Amino acid sequence: MSKKLQKIDFISPGSDTQAYIKSVSNIGVLSKEEEIKLAENLYYNQDLDSARKLIMSHLRFVVHIAKSYSGYDLPLADLIQEGNVGLMKAVKRFNPSIGVRLVSFAVHWIKAEIHEFILKNWKIVKIATTKAQRKLFFNLRSAKKKLSWLSQEETVKIAEDLGVKPKQVSEMELRLTSQDKSFDAPCDDEKESFQFPVNYLEDYKNTPHRLLEISDWENNSTIGLRKAIEILDSRSRDIINRRWLAETKETLCKLAKEYGVSAERVRQLERNAIKKMREFLAGNSYEQMFQR
Repeated sequence: MSKKLQKIDFISPGSDTQAYIKSVSNIGVLSKEEEIKLAENLYYNQDLDSARKLIMSHLRFVVHIAKSYSGYDLPLADLIQEGNVGLMKAVKRFNPSIGVRLVSFAVHWIKAEIHEFILKNWKIVKIATTKAQRKLFFNLRSAKKKLSWLSQEETVKIAEDLGVKPKQVSEMELRLTSQDKSFDAPCDDEKESFQFPVNYLEDYKNTPHRLLEISDWENNSTIGLRKAIEILDSRSRDIINRRWLAETKETLCKLAKEYGVSAERVRQLERNAIKKMREFLAGNSYEQMFQR
């Protein structure tokens, strides 16, 4: 078996799915005795080579399960890869003393990973979040293969079988039948363009009223700042201009030398000036400032 195991060491489902499937189908199936021996060696001795052999010999089983989910329009390679993750988790947790074959134990873990992948990728919007919704999704999906739109009687019957409310069945049916729309699909002249969600989105950034609003705000802000500076004394006005409005910000030390005070005093003058300007702007509307 070792030669057959080596055969697919460098093949993955994503590179060539058909070649991968053919390769795993050539791997021999373990006998019950071989499986128990490998499982015990892994469980009690943490032997990674035994884990590898257990995983490799069950890859064909993952392919078989993954193919049963082909109706979800998701790549088979991705389904197989997710199933392989579930298989590895099962092998890690498998206790040979429970008295069942690994394949019976692993089926839950394989399907759980595939289910999670489908729920995350089947639609843009997550279709099922709770445990009850997940169960309803897969069971109703299976039932819908045989039914068109559910009648009231069929809805009630499925709800009873799954142990949920009829309303939940109807809501899940709507989710199953809804379709995602492309935001960048090409426009077809023979079809109405409004079928694409992108055509419903509007850009409000450059509308005339928005541009006017931005321009008016900028003008008012400039006027308000100029009016606020005018209320300051000449020294405070000079400090604000040179510390905040000039292209090159003046240092506190230089201003302190010019005015013959300490740098800390300049900082106090600056802080007080800013406080006065804020109070002026907060206490006067733009209409009042225009009237000054």
